Amino acid sequence: MTIYDTNVVINKARRGERIDGDITVITLIEYPRIIYYKKFKGNVKFPVREDYILAHKLQLKLIEKGKPQQATDLIIAAITLRLGEKLVTMDRDFEVIAEAARELGYEFKLEVIV
Repeated sequence: MTIYDTNVVINKARRGERIDGDITVITLIEYPRIIYYKKFKGNVKFPVREDYILAHKLQLKLIEKGKPQQATDLIIAAITLRLGEKLVTMDRDFEVIAEAARELGYEFKLEVIV
């Protein structure tokens, strides 16, 4: 399954497209109207304790590289990694997070749409 980042969800909704992929609770909070969008057919994924621990590890690695990232993006990345799903986003910052994840031994499936 695919997890869509908020920017992709908003663009799909504006174009009236069906959204078959999942979202995280971060997107639900950032774009609360998604819950009323009739063409949203995915599920909302919530973080668990280990996601916060992984987000912290990612941030430590990113700080070491001089490239700290937003907590919300790190939580989205951690949820995606735990579930083994692909993240589709328009945010190139996730490429930096994916690099840090690889250095920590994780495979981050990422598609950046430009």
